[in-house]
Amino acid sequence: MRAKPAVLAAAILSCVVLPAAPAAADVVGYQCTTTATGEKLDVNIDVVLTVPAQATVDEEMTIGWRGTYVTGAELIVPATGLENEINMYVYAGISGIEDLTSATGVAPLGTVIPGETVPLPETAQLKTTPRKADEGTVHAASINFGPRPQERLIECEVKNKDALTEYPLTVVGAGGGTPTADDSPSPSPDGTGTETSDPETSDPEATEDPETTDTPSGGVSTGGGGEAGPDGRAVMVTGLVVVLAAATGLRLRRPRRTT
Repeated sequence: MRAKPAVLAAAILSCVVLPAAPAAADVVGYQCTTTATGEKLDVNIDVVLTVPAQATVDEEMTIGWRGTYVTGAELIVPATGLENEINMYVYAGISGIEDLTSATGVAPLGTVIPGETVPLPETAQLKTTPRKADEGTVHAASINFGPRPQERLIECEVKNKDALTEYPLTVVGAGGGTPTADDSPSPSPDGTGTETSDPETSDPEATEDPETTDTPSGGVSTGGGGEAGPDGRAVMVTGLVVVLAAATGLRLRRPRRTT
């Protein structure tokens, strides 16, 4: 008995592993403003982010960005035109991970024509570097157009952030695990575990004043007696006593006047 073609095809398909379907695009609603004139335009872009399953602390990670306009909601070059070569600056927002809030990418677009649609790059690579192990989410964020990041000729802000897909992101430590903070003090040379200060730098008031007079112990702050010290003063006192005794003796030896 010959197998029917339909049955044979079904049997073959059952043995084939089909690839997973690509993630559905988010329709991101933007309000785009021409900075020179203040003109505003609502733009819709289908955006797909490719987020790595895992990132590592202190290693640069890449998030892929791909976008296409929704028909009838394209970004149009202002009638006044855009000067110079134009780049598209793309951002992804990151939530739930400490010290990691965004990733940034740039794609050159070249010269654009007034009144025409601003072209979108086929893909853009958004870069960032996590500093701490944690878990969070990634979502599409703003896009800007201009010759340089700080010179934005068109700014596009997301209008429907709460409706966007949140892509999971896990950051692990450099060794593959979650790092723990070490709050213990650095060991001191005496092994006590207590931080010791440097005696030469701990007291800023203990500096020498070059104009200070050096007064020896037991001396006085002014006069020669201070520099002479206690032994010198003893000699001076002894000499003074001798002089006084001699003067007294001379006075006693003077003859008395007769009356």
